[in-house]
Amino acid sequence: MPQLLLEILSEEIPARMQAKAEADLVKALMDGLTAAGLIPEGIKGFSGPRRLVAVVEGLPVKSADVVEDVIGPKEGAPDAAIQGFLKKAGLSDISQAHVHEVPKKGRVYVAHVRKAGRQTADVIAALVPQIIRGFHWPKSMRWGSGDLRWVRPISRILCTFDGEVVPFEIEGIKSCNETEGHRVMGRGPYKVRRFDDYSDVLKNKGRVILDREERKETILTDAKQLCAAQNLELVEDIGLLEEVAGLAEYPVVIMGDMDPSFLDLPPEVIKLSMRTHQKYFAVRDPAKKDGGLAPKFVVVANLEAADGGKKIAEGNSRVLSARLNDARFFWDNDRKVSLESRFEKLGNIVFHEKLGTVKDKAERVMALAKELAPKVGADPADAERAAKLAKCDLVSDMVGEFAELEGVMGRYYATLQGEKQAVADAVRDHYKPKGPSDDVPSNPVSAAVALADKLDTLVGFWAIDEKPTGSKDPFALRRAALGVIRIILANGLRFSLDRLNDAQGLRLQIGATEHSALRDRLLDSVVAHGPYGEPTRQLIASVKDPRPQWLKLVEEHDPSVSDSLLDFLHDRLKVHVREQGARHDLVDAVLAMPDRCDLTIVVRRLEALGEFLSTEDGKNLLAGYKRAANILAIEEKKDGVSYSGQGKALAGDPPEVAALVSALAKAAPEATSALEAEDFAGAMRALSKLRAPVDAFFDKVTVNADDKDIRVNRLNILSQIRDALGRVADFSKIEG
Repeated sequence: MPQLLLEILSEEIPARMQAKAEADLVKALMDGLTAAGLIPEGIKGFSGPRRLVAVVEGLPVKSADVVEDVIGPKEGAPDAAIQGFLKKAGLSDISQAHVHEVPKKGRVYVAHVRKAGRQTADVIAALVPQIIRGFHWPKSMRWGSGDLRWVRPISRILCTFDGEVVPFEIEGIKSCNETEGHRVMGRGPYKVRRFDDYSDVLKNKGRVILDREERKETILTDAKQLCAAQNLELVEDIGLLEEVAGLAEYPVVIMGDMDPSFLDLPPEVIKLSMRTHQKYFAVRDPAKKDGGLAPKFVVVANLEAADGGKKIAEGNSRVLSARLNDARFFWDNDRKVSLESRFEKLGNIVFHEKLGTVKDKAERVMALAKELAPKVGADPADAERAAKLAKCDLVSDMVGEFAELEGVMGRYYATLQGEKQAVADAVRDHYKPKGPSDDVPSNPVSAAVALADKLDTLVGFWAIDEKPTGSKDPFALRRAALGVIRIILANGLRFSLDRLNDAQGLRLQIGATEHSALRDRLLDSVVAHGPYGEPTRQLIASVKDPRPQWLKLVEEHDPSVSDSLLDFLHDRLKVHVREQGARHDLVDAVLAMPDRCDLTIVVRRLEALGEFLSTEDGKNLLAGYKRAANILAIEEKKDGVSYSGQGKALAGDPPEVAALVSALAKAAPEATSALEAEDFAGAMRALSKLRAPVDAFFDKVTVNADDKDIRVNRLNILSQIRDALGRVADFSKIEG
């Protein structure tokens, strides 16, 4: 069947926009052709520095004829209505219409109007200009005197169907069957009819590799081979590979030399300078103990040079030296000043207009990190020290030039200035994890500072009611919440998030007001007992009026902020564990328990519950629980009471009653003891012993006996089943 070939040739398209533009063009063509009744067999897109291309296979030469029903007036309608219907339907006489029975309308005239299909070439000639004019780019421009907007000026539009040009014109650009190759090595133009001709002539004469994946593979393979020839290794960078594949139509990989004296700079600085400014790949020397960088780089040119790229390499080497000289200046300048001396300058950076400066935030994080330290196994003084230094590199020259190096440079400066290694590492790691693939800090000091930083951010934005919405999260609070969860779970940390949230919320409210021993004692009490615990109340009551403003804030503290934040953290936890295969109903079941503020316990309980319910004992016991709970719900509603008494075996009861009562008397205490020891698997094993007696009870015993006392006793036994299982999870939330 015929094929459509479309190429839109323009000036250079930014690399970051190419892939999406390719997908958008394919979708627009598919939607437009389908709407016109033309269903293609397949469609594929391509993109490069100067062109967007789509090839559509298996199109019919014309769309199918269609029959449309035109509904007219009722039988016996006035003549004017009849004449209007005839004109609309293209009929000459009412006898050419049909009469149909239509619900709520009765008998009406209907005309079956046949519309001939359109020629596919005509559909394309109308569709392509419409797509081009309506195409969305993140940034676009106009040129000349027309009003057409495109990412860069369009120079040529190739459009053929079944080998012939589809004629149309946009802003003076007429469609044609000609394409252009590489600007230098094979410009052309070249006439083509179909995609096979097109791709062949571009590659072999035009020196253009059309397929993005082929360009990426060429770059990666050639770069690795160049490195291997010198016993070196390429430092792979997926993002950079994607970018340079969008910069070169015919990529030629060249290795250049870097002045070895620059290797005394931190490797992160060298790699980032290469990547950000020059789009170079760094090269590693495996012979070095730490696999450090080699004085080489790999650059991707868009030209096959006569000298094999020697001059290109030399020119790029000079440019890189200039860049690295700037970096060396920043590096030398920053080391003249201690990291700690930069702390006061953080007061010049606004963190948020309602949350103060970065210095204000750092002071809050220092207090929280010190408080968290014992809970994560860190030295409180080290955690406080690391929190003080953590943001100081933000006002360094190097981070001012390369914002991506925040924390990384702080670690270097802290190490060089004699800080403990754990403190220096925490300066770098407190931003982690930045994304789902990023490492989680495991060093106790790093974990304390990272948690403190993220919790302060979350509590702060919750306090000023700047919460994420369904579509917007400008302050990356979801990422911060997931970071808190991953740090806690990866390190098996144990503490209650609600009290931490309360304490940090109070710090936020109190701000930088008077630093008194009483205030510190009060915050310690809040951490230990909560803002409404009795020791806290007594401490507040001991202060004589007039009370300090910050004390009033404590008295008026709103716990709903902490509750709302905890719900948000639980929502992110649900997402996290579901991605790891946990069932949503089991997550809800364990989050309904009182220890829901301890995320490590929540996950351990969840894992044990999941394993238990995957066994036959677990499945059958769940069914028994559901049956008991349903009976109790019905009978409690009918009786207007809640059954929670101690059931027992009565004279004349079937033996299954005594067996269940005995099993409950053993299993419930065993499960309770296991839960107190946080042995959730043990609690599940204890409860699994109820499976057989519960099955037998429901098989042989009638709960709603005629005797009132017997009925109440058996309902109390059912309540014991409900209560026993309810100690490990809320089984009412479990499906099945």
